[in-house]
Amino acid sequence: MQTLDHDEASIVVTAPPEHVYALVADVTRTPEFSPEITSCRWLDGATGPAVGARFEAVNTNARGRSWKNRPVVTVAEPGREFAVTRSEPFAGTITWRYRFEPVGRGTRVVESYQVDRPVSRIGRFVIERVFGDRDRRGALHAGMRTTLDRLRTAAEAGSS
Repeated sequence: MQTLDHDEASIVVTAPPEHVYALVADVTRTPEFSPEITSCRWLDGATGPAVGARFEAVNTNARGRSWKNRPVVTVAEPGREFAVTRSEPFAGTITWRYRFEPVGRGTRVVESYQVDRPVSRIGRFVIERVFGDRDRRGALHAGMRTTLDRLRTAAEAGSS
């Protein structure tokens, strides 16, 4: 049985914190960076990051299984922090957070997740048996590394 609680990964990007924040907080660009998120769109008339804004994310795992979730923006501080929380009936509640710390001529980006309400037994069964993801913790960590690498490439290329 898997236990998820929290994890984080970081990278230094040669770009200012405000620029890197803008890339992350534009959730419609998330599929460019995340190996698992295939689409994102703002909901309820939202057009950008603001506390309380919701969006729909479609995820697809390595086995081609897809699912949707609807995170809510909980922190939107340009150049400092962006966070969202997503809750699902059987998949618990997880807060995903990006912190942006100035370092030299660049930014340390720290991506993390914190499980606020654990995945239920039914949720674990679905994740492990139906979706075939027996190492969710490992998959999430690898996904954070890939996301950060892709984010760095886009930020350093001057993409906005």
